[in-house]
Amino acid sequence: MNPGPIIGSMVGAALLGGALFGVSQQVGAAQERLRKGVTVVDQPKVAVADDAEADYCTPKFKEVLQRVLHACGLVSGQRRGCKPADVQRLAAISDEEFNELFAPLEKRGGVVMFADGSDKLDEDATKLVDELWENRRGARYFFVVARASKTGTRKFNQALSHRRANSVKFRIEDHFNEPDLDKKVGLLWLGYDFAQLGKAYCSWNVSKPGKGCNVEAINRSAFISWVDCRL
Repeated sequence: MNPGPIIGSMVGAALLGGALFGVSQQVGAAQERLRKGVTVVDQPKVAVADDAEADYCTPKFKEVLQRVLHACGLVSGQRRGCKPADVQRLAAISDEEFNELFAPLEKRGGVVMFADGSDKLDEDATKLVDELWENRRGARYFFVVARASKTGTRKFNQALSHRRANSVKFRIEDHFNEPDLDKKVGLLWLGYDFAQLGKAYCSWNVSKPGKGCNVEAINRSAFISWVDCRL
């Protein structure tokens, strides 16, 4: 009698049994994970645009936004704002990327104009800050991006743009009863080192419309806006 077929059948049966046992083990493990609510692998979160969000909330926009939010402390609550080095180093973002982040907000935001060397909000600027803050529409983050023109030293303009950002924040703080303001208002003071604007921004909602806006004037301003994207 040839034992070959018998041995082959026995090996085949053993392999089939092992496979069935393995499948049984996998099914059992899957059932246990379902019972405990455990996932096999934590997949990285991918930014997606939601139908209920504004049109500008594209995945790319949200990706850059998230980097800026983390760099400037609105997520962790450990910082109160960003200077140019923070944006460049922590957010790993270029001038062009940064300006592209705010470019879609032309109809949502505004530009607070300051006199040369000043950080004081005049009547028109105060009115614009109040109007835009009250026009929240359920948004979570309010950005204040202050700049200074190239008149004066780098250190002076860095400090000046910081004071300009704070002027907007102090107005909101003093005039509106808003809890947890530091978790909603992101301050960025850029001096003249980073992300300078072109004259095209003079066509935006500026606090002094039609009053000699030029490149120098638009870069001694504070851009302000709610951002409607959900992360």
